[in-house]
Amino acid sequence: MSEHVLFVERWRGEFLECAHYGQAVIVDGSGQIVNAWGNPHATVLPRSSCKMVQALPLIESGAAERYSLNSEHLALACSSHQGGRIHTDRVTAWLSGLGLGETDLRCGPQLPNDLPARNALIIAEKTPCQIHNNCSGKHSGFLTLNKHLGGSVDYIDPSHPVQKASLAALEETSGITSAGYGIDGCSAPNFATTLYGLARSMAFFANAVEGNNLRQTAAVRLRNAMMAHPELVAGETRACTEIMNEMAGRGIIKTGADGVFTAILPTLGFGLALKIQDGSTVASNCAIAAILSKLGVLEPDSVAAKNRMNTIVKSRRGLDAGIVKPSSEFA
Repeated sequence: MSEHVLFVERWRGEFLECAHYGQAVIVDGSGQIVNAWGNPHATVLPRSSCKMVQALPLIESGAAERYSLNSEHLALACSSHQGGRIHTDRVTAWLSGLGLGETDLRCGPQLPNDLPARNALIIAEKTPCQIHNNCSGKHSGFLTLNKHLGGSVDYIDPSHPVQKASLAALEETSGITSAGYGIDGCSAPNFATTLYGLARSMAFFANAVEGNNLRQTAAVRLRNAMMAHPELVAGETRACTEIMNEMAGRGIIKTGADGVFTAILPTLGFGLALKIQDGSTVASNCAIAAILSKLGVLEPDSVAAKNRMNTIVKSRRGLDAGIVKPSSEFA
């Protein structure tokens, strides 16, 4: 079995300028591999692609009910947001409702990717705060769970009950014992799994049925929240938001840093995980759009798909300069 497959090509004129290799796997509800590219058992750090798994204890523990979290809160808990007002205003209100504030977060400050928010900070000569961090929704979920559990303030410590609950959720839904962890960009531990294990977790979400048991009910609530609020999961111009809007309930996708993507496909009962080896976001966006199109849950001629695959690269004067496309081996 080849370790990596050529997924995405970036051409400039007649020249293949960049070649992006990776791995991907599709798993069904029984844990069977439906399709795989490269080695599905390679160990990966899921990064932000598994935030819905990390949010399971928030509901299972009773914290979400105790603090009256709605679908917007749950979507933000699964988000890697742009730091726009629609995100930061909601996170601020969420923390305030808990009797907490920005200083209780442990994710660190980040300049928002949302241009109006970024420009507003620059004009006001203000620095970004932790609420602008793309993971502030996830961390608000951690803080909610921590308040419910009565844990210490250092909720990002790998030995903290919040992180132990997150690890248990990943291992139990993936069927894989984690090989360890790395520290994510938001300072929380990011527990390793295999690509297959990550896809199996997504397949669990895809096949969960409300009322079957506590965990499946929690998974359905998170799945529905992400589908109902794709703009909170990411934001304008982002692949997650635009593609989920186009899929119109046929699927959920979640990006992670350094070329990771997951998908929950309830209409097919499939879970999907992919990793671009060199970490390219352009390539991971192209690859996820290509796979979703192959599966029939994303129209290849839709604007969301065309913005990611078979995309014409323009020069700064608007001239056609190249193309980003799935490789013939992968397509």
